[in-house]
Amino acid sequence: MLTSLGLIFLLGLLMAAICQKIHLPRIIGMLFTGIILGPYVLNLLDVSILNISSQLRQIALIIILLKAGLSLDLKDLKKVGRSAVMLSCVPATCELLAFVIFAPMILNINRVDAAVMGAVLAAVSPAVVVPRMVHLMENGYGTEKSIPQMILAGASCDDIYVIVLFSTFVGMAQGGHVNALDFANIPVSILTGVLVGALVGWLLGQLFELLYRKGSYVRNSMKVIIIMGLSFLLMALETMLKGKVAFSGLLAVVSMACALKMRTPKEVTGRLSVKFGKLWLAAEVVLFVLVGAAVDIRYTMEAGLAAVGMILLALVFRSVGVALCLLGTELGKKERLFCMIAYLPKATVQAAIGSVPLAMGLACGKIVLSVAVLAILITAPLGALGMDATYRKLLQKNGENNII
Repeated sequence: MLTSLGLIFLLGLLMAAICQKIHLPRIIGMLFTGIILGPYVLNLLDVSILNISSQLRQIALIIILLKAGLSLDLKDLKKVGRSAVMLSCVPATCELLAFVIFAPMILNINRVDAAVMGAVLAAVSPAVVVPRMVHLMENGYGTEKSIPQMILAGASCDDIYVIVLFSTFVGMAQGGHVNALDFANIPVSILTGVLVGALVGWLLGQLFELLYRKGSYVRNSMKVIIIMGLSFLLMALETMLKGKVAFSGLLAVVSMACALKMRTPKEVTGRLSVKFGKLWLAAEVVLFVLVGAAVDIRYTMEAGLAAVGMILLALVFRSVGVALCLLGTELGKKERLFCMIAYLPKATVQAAIGSVPLAMGLACGKIVLSVAVLAILITAPLGALGMDATYRKLLQKNGENNII
């Protein structure tokens, strides 16, 4: 395991630095490092690492979501509340419809299998989007109109919506029936996640303040450990409540960080955000190298140009969905274009659930995994590179009077 971790960190950082040197997103280098080290190419990663890959990726995702919550200004978010809510479901729905309508013709699969594929592909990647939105907020790009906050909030809820749809369509593919309660669970999971997370964050802020008043100052490093521990418990709570009460652990984590920020002095949360940013430097490597390791290039080669065409067509539908969400807002054309670009990348959800239909023995399993792998390889670099290359041109920096 130690050898595998050494290879992940050293080669992942090396490839990331090479990509950065040639003006490509660092994520590309990390993804390809994972593909090369993974079981389908050189097979240099220990089985023990691969067995806990999903848990390690989840920890990395928790770190960046905590940093996002500590950076998110809820006052700014109120300005774009409607758009943020719509971004959590409309683009994904449009992309899913594209698969249901066109995948049977392009990929020769039935409607239910197309729905399963669409549910796998419809999620945006918070691991790609969130750190970039945090960077924009820290540097003041688009913050006057709360664009990064809106995208961050929408992307965080988007995954929950899509995963609930995925579980529903998989049940249909297995011969089950659609349960209306499955769809009702989407808003329930969002509401319970936000409420529980906010309560935990508020209580944590109260605890830190009480200890400070009594002269028991808690070091920021210790606060980071406590926050991480509570985040793990919130994620575990989602598993414990499964089948009983719909609950989103990811939203609870973000909500806890937001509530803690509201209850804690600004300079303290600023230092905590910096510490989580430093943790992200290591977590980012682990996350994307292991996502790359999940990619089976044999399936990728079999998918062919038809799958590539289907992915690109679905992205067009997704972009139309983003445009619909921004109707009636004060955003200019360039800013709306940036929002469309920000909603392109896919990685974590596709890596996590792309192989589930195959493992369940569904007839569509192989083609779903093939398209999921291709989507990661196409859209993750496309979205990451697109955001990195365009945000200075498409977004107004705080304090500047650019006409957009």
